[in-house]
Amino acid sequence: MFPKNQYLFRVHDQVVLDSIAFNEALDEFRFRPVSLREARRVGWAPPAGKRSEALSHEIQRHMLLTMLRQERLLPASVVNEEVAERADERKAAEGQPLSRRERQLLKEQVMDELLPQAFTQTKRFELWWDTANRIVGIHAGSRKAAEEALDLLRQSLGSLKVTPLATKTPPSRGMTQWLSDPGSRPASLLLGDQVELRAAEDDGVLRAKSVDLDSEEMQSLLENGRQAAKMGIGIEGLARFQLHDDLSIKGLQFDDKLLDEASQADDGDDPIVRFETDFALWSDAMSKVIASLLEWLGGEADPSAPTP
Repeated sequence: MFPKNQYLFRVHDQVVLDSIAFNEALDEFRFRPVSLREARRVGWAPPAGKRSEALSHEIQRHMLLTMLRQERLLPASVVNEEVAERADERKAAEGQPLSRRERQLLKEQVMDELLPQAFTQTKRFELWWDTANRIVGIHAGSRKAAEEALDLLRQSLGSLKVTPLATKTPPSRGMTQWLSDPGSRPASLLLGDQVELRAAEDDGVLRAKSVDLDSEEMQSLLENGRQAAKMGIGIEGLARFQLHDDLSIKGLQFDDKLLDEASQADDGDDPIVRFETDFALWSDAMSKVIASLLEWLGGEADPSAPTP
């Protein structure tokens, strides 16, 4: 299990995690499927899936949690169609249209009736916590979903001060510099072949894949004032990925040597050992990736300081 996306956060509290107390706190918010009358529910689930009941795995001060979110799929169009049909029937029977209040009550009634019949959809979100460096990375499809996992962690622990990880040099400025000035690139930085450039005056977005980022055409676009909003880069020996201007990491592909080490590890055919071996390898690599990004982008920004 290797993550593809990571939204990064700084944990400001010096949290002392007692293993027994921590897992008891998680267990209070263990995931349970939605009832017939519930629209959605979130909760913690075993990261190793059905192979284990443990709600957390900790290896060398790296912790892994899994949040599940289950929702009943009740499209607004289905609800609105049923409401319109019933509203027309009542209008015909009563001789006058429904008031706004009556229509709202009708909509609530329709939703209550249809919700138990709706299919459910379950999504999984991984929360990695580097407790030594006080960094949290969340494997999610959007920042909103990542924040939802943080909210559940905060609720489970009672409180937790967390802010998005930020650098003194904004990622957009750093990526633009690396593109326009090859001499400014860190020695271990690997340039990818995709980029998203935005104009200074909201003049549209240019997206390019499988291109030479050192081409004359690319340099011309940069000279006209465009800034890199995301760019494919890599760190030698660790991973390749797309770095975004909010410091999120997407499309993670770990180095082949790392993947080979994972596949060749002796796990004794124990799926839990295999799971924890993979976690130990990729979490260590991610810590190194983040350390490199912070170094390349001038260090970590003070979250209370104004954005440059």
